[in-house]
Amino acid sequence: MRRRTRAACWAAVVTVLIACTGCTGGGEGDDGDASPGPGERGPARTLRVLASSELSDMKPVLDAAREATGITVRPTYVGTLDGAELISSGKADGAYDAVWLSSNDYLRLDPAVGSKISSETQVMTSPVALGVKAATVSRLGWNPSTVTWSQVHRAVADGKLTYGMTDPVRSNSGFSALVSVASGLSGAQAALTEGQINEATPRLREFFAGQELTSGSSGWLASAYKRRGTVDAMVNYESVLLSLNRDEGGDAGSRLTVIRPKDGVVTADYPFTLLTSADDEAREAGRDLTEYLRGPEAQQAITTLTLRRPVVTSVKPAEGIGREGRRELPFPGSRSVADGLLDAYENKLRRPSRTVYVLDTSGSMKGSRLARLKSALGELTGDFREREEVTLMPFGSAVKQIRTRTVDPGDPSAAVAALDSDIAALSAQGDTAIYSSLKEAYEVIGAPRNSDPSFTSIVLMTDGENTAGDAAAGFDSFYRALPAGQRRTPVFPILFGDSDRRELTDIATLTGGRLFDANKGSLDGAFEEIRGYQ
Repeated sequence: MRRRTRAACWAAVVTVLIACTGCTGGGEGDDGDASPGPGERGPARTLRVLASSELSDMKPVLDAAREATGITVRPTYVGTLDGAELISSGKADGAYDAVWLSSNDYLRLDPAVGSKISSETQVMTSPVALGVKAATVSRLGWNPSTVTWSQVHRAVADGKLTYGMTDPVRSNSGFSALVSVASGLSGAQAALTEGQINEATPRLREFFAGQELTSGSSGWLASAYKRRGTVDAMVNYESVLLSLNRDEGGDAGSRLTVIRPKDGVVTADYPFTLLTSADDEAREAGRDLTEYLRGPEAQQAITTLTLRRPVVTSVKPAEGIGREGRRELPFPGSRSVADGLLDAYENKLRRPSRTVYVLDTSGSMKGSRLARLKSALGELTGDFREREEVTLMPFGSAVKQIRTRTVDPGDPSAAVAALDSDIAALSAQGDTAIYSSLKEAYEVIGAPRNSDPSFTSIVLMTDGENTAGDAAAGFDSFYRALPAGQRRTPVFPILFGDSDRRELTDIATLTGGRLFDANKGSLDGAFEEIRGYQ
């Protein structure tokens, strides 16, 4: 099969990241050029930082840092593993001054990366943990302080526990969870080996059969978990689980019991990392910023606001953060073992994916837009997983045709060749029937298959507004009348060309999906980013 390497998978989003350099979580119009306060802060400076997506919650702390030091952080958010690949390739050189990922463990597996890093300063930590509904903990008879990964596996294998987890190929919380579970179930006392992974594969397959939610980011997973309501547990960072509890307030029935398995976890340590390609001024600003962030006031703000653990021992962790010691599980010792574990998860361990691509091929797509769509889809075919079911549903004034292909592990190239042929045959004509086509996509998916519980989703790509068929109100009524099982299928719209942001945002909100913007980067990058949610 023409399966892409990880380098090829993330290359499609590089254009998006470089184009977004300078994107900030700060307020509009704040360019960091304000004059320093009298004797209280240094000269106004700006740091361009490639940051893990979950660090968007650090905005209040970084705003305070700007006031205290004159340093403005301009973050560009990305998945941790994608960020690591961007640095390894050299694409970050010159585009960013620093990188702030949840972990540099995967990055360090590349022997060439040492020459790209100037310094690393740990700012805070958060271990991977398991958040379980209180009623489920009681039903299972668990003592939260003594639960092991083997107990969790047994509950899942017996059909007594379901959970959500992020995609380990794109999210560090998912990768850390994958390493934690694989280490726990293999009995590894040191860094995982290929042999231990192979030995644990039957139990890992049983474990991942219980995964009912996937996501490309920790924050969206928490939102999807709340929306679904029927999933028993969630594997995520301790800080995300505690934040979810805080958001629930006094609703004890919705709060999660946060379990840190006794046999060990992998911890995110959030090192602020200066790049050797940064100039002297940026390096000095980076050192000043980390000095501020490790100060008692900032450390207290970090743990209070984000529920991550402080790294300064004199600062008391926020309420709810576990105090008991837990073994820190070792990271895989080589890139080949790490990538082998990821490949096994993608193609053998996890539930298969089932995706309907609802593709606008109306008259407005003629020319370069249709060519871009064909190119993006052509790149995507090399990334489809074994056992994945892919349906192409091009539409104009109505759905033009429906083609479904399944990637057979015994002959994956056959499905890829068929998809390439389907893509090449796409042509542009007609009006734009967005809502009628979405209705048909839900009808094609039908009720959930108990014998094959896939991760099911719909991807909508359109370059314009709805001009034919049903209106928005008709689709809303149709969707709300669907059985609960069918309403669990999210729509991930892609903003492209002249499409209506509000129209597509409403579709994503209604169905529990997420909007992806190809106008700020590339269509290839939007399709590739959605892969983490399928």
